[in-house]
Amino acid sequence: MSAIDFSDPATVALLTQALTAAGVGGLEISRPGAQLRIVISGEGEAQSSSTKATPSAPGSAPAVVKAPMAGRFCVDHPAASGVSQDLPRSLSAAANILGFIRIGDVLLPVRAGSAGVVTRLLAEPGALVGYGDPLFEIEFPS
Repeated sequence: MSAIDFSDPATVALLTQALTAAGVGGLEISRPGAQLRIVISGEGEAQSSSTKATPSAPGSAPAVVKAPMAGRFCVDHPAASGVSQDLPRSLSAAANILGFIRIGDVLLPVRAGSAGVVTRLLAEPGALVGYGDPLFEIEFPS
């Protein structure tokens, strides 16, 4: 039996759909060099553990927000056509959504983790990203 490729968005989408259909609350798989965590939070709505930026010390390099899971990187919600996300962009709260990772029909929000200023986009919108790939650069107030 071959190993399952958890970096493949189709595999993650299939697992998410199977968990939702079976009424299972979630799944976590860890092995050396890889971790996958899917949590079904409500009717057809899935979440994953996220990799949030942590504020850096004053005067240090900006923090990098990384992909919480493999999938297609979306800067904007698909329903928000025509909304501009010009940079730099201020974030007033840790809950601000920077973008999304799309896995099939599921959108997983990528959150800032803290108030700050988004200074750079590190991945192309629509690009296939892997777990831990850099997505945004954020500067935090000193």
